[in-house]
Amino acid sequence: MVVFLQQMINGLVLGSSYSLIALGLTMIYGILYIANFAHGPIYMMGAFVCYFALTLLGAPYFLSILISMGAITILGTLAEKIVFRPLRNAPHTTGFIGALGLFIVLENVAAILWGHDFRTFPPIYTEVIKVSGIFLTLQRFLVILSSVLLILALNLLVHRTALGRNIRAVAQDRIAAALVGISVSRISMITFALGSALAAAAGALLGPIFVISPTMGTVPILKAFVVIILGGMGSIPGAILGGYILGMVESLGAGYISSKYMDLYAFVILLLVLAIRPQGLMGKPIR
Repeated sequence: MVVFLQQMINGLVLGSSYSLIALGLTMIYGILYIANFAHGPIYMMGAFVCYFALTLLGAPYFLSILISMGAITILGTLAEKIVFRPLRNAPHTTGFIGALGLFIVLENVAAILWGHDFRTFPPIYTEVIKVSGIFLTLQRFLVILSSVLLILALNLLVHRTALGRNIRAVAQDRIAAALVGISVSRISMITFALGSALAAAAGALLGPIFVISPTMGTVPILKAFVVIILGGMGSIPGAILGGYILGMVESLGAGYISSKYMDLYAFVILLLVLAIRPQGLMGKPIR
């Protein structure tokens, strides 16, 4: 029982990180209809900005997270304006190629600036919480808590504010939203900025747990795509649900089968769900 509960806790940590990355990705897809592969390097950039804020500026950890989110928000805004806005009316294939190009550019810029060596964060919250034989470091608990708070804040923004209503309107029908006076360009820019900020938060929160490098965003972005397809493309609740399901499946699979196949579990559960619900768990039915 202790092993099961420990793996469930580990699954919550994984699921929280997957949900944070996938939330930004699914918001961008819901507005721009672009599979933004550059979201992985944006997550990586968030980890590096937080790292340098800690080590070079000497900023406290929470301030470093805010600095990272602010800097990557600007990066996401520029990416939307320079790369994706000119491709808004282009075929989806063109947007896909643009995102892939941005992925390569950001990853290589990071490698040129900071090298290919792995870096580790200085010790931050190394205390261990132990309850009835279940272990959880304070940093991992912070990942879970911060993810829940950010998810709740995003839910309030989307469902309780005028900006959120505009975002939902553009996601539902871009042309109709423009006809009633909503600036589609402004909403697209804001959505991309919000998605990038969430990716930065994920990088800053997970950076102290793992090592960071210019290629650290490759596997997470693949997992994030699994999550949003699993939950339903463009569905924010689906991204949250899919992230936690994937985290639990990987953690339990690693604990009871083998950790060697953690990446395999993600795609097995994806195939099983899509065989039953091709639109994903919370996606709209395919017609």
